[in-house]
Amino acid sequence: MARRGIGVVYGGGNVGLMGVVADAVLDAGGEIDGVIPHGLVARELAHDRVGKLHVVHSMHERKALMARLSDGFIALPGGFGTLEEFCEAVTWTQLGVHAKPCGLLNVAGFYDPLLAFFQHALAEQFLRPTHSEIVVSDSDPIRLLDRVAAWKPPSVARWLEPDEA
Repeated sequence: MARRGIGVVYGGGNVGLMGVVADAVLDAGGEIDGVIPHGLVARELAHDRVGKLHVVHSMHERKALMARLSDGFIALPGGFGTLEEFCEAVTWTQLGVHAKPCGLLNVAGFYDPLLAFFQHALAEQFLRPTHSEIVVSDSDPIRLLDRVAAWKPPSVARWLEPDEA
C-alpha cells in the first residue's frame, strides 16, 4: 500500500493483524490514520507511531469517522468486530449511503463460508444481483488491491443520506 501511495485508515490499535499492517506500512514510509475509542487508549492499546490518531468516544463514532476518512474498505481475516464493520460498509453501499469498494482478503479460504453465504442469500432472493457486485475478494493482496482500484459501484438507489446512516 505504501508503494502505491495508498493511505490506511484503521482502528488505531497496536495489536493483531492490523497492528502488523500498520507497522509494515509505517516502516515502508506510508501514511496511517488511526481511529480509536478513548477506552482502548486508556488500556494502552493505541498505536504510538500512526500519523494521525483520532480519539473518539464510542465505537459508533469510530466507525462513522473511519467511513468518512476512507475511500474503500478491505477486511483481513478477523472475528465479530471485523465482520460487523465490514458488513456495515457493505450495507451502506447497498443503501447508497456511499459508493465505496468493499474487499475481502480471503487468506487460505478464510472467507469462503461468508462468500458462500452471500451467494446463498442471492439464490434465496434476499440480495439482488446488483448487490452481489458490492463485495470483491481475492486471496492475493496485490490482486485484491487491483480489484478494489478497478471496482465500479453498482447502480443502487439512495435509500438514506450519509448523515442518516
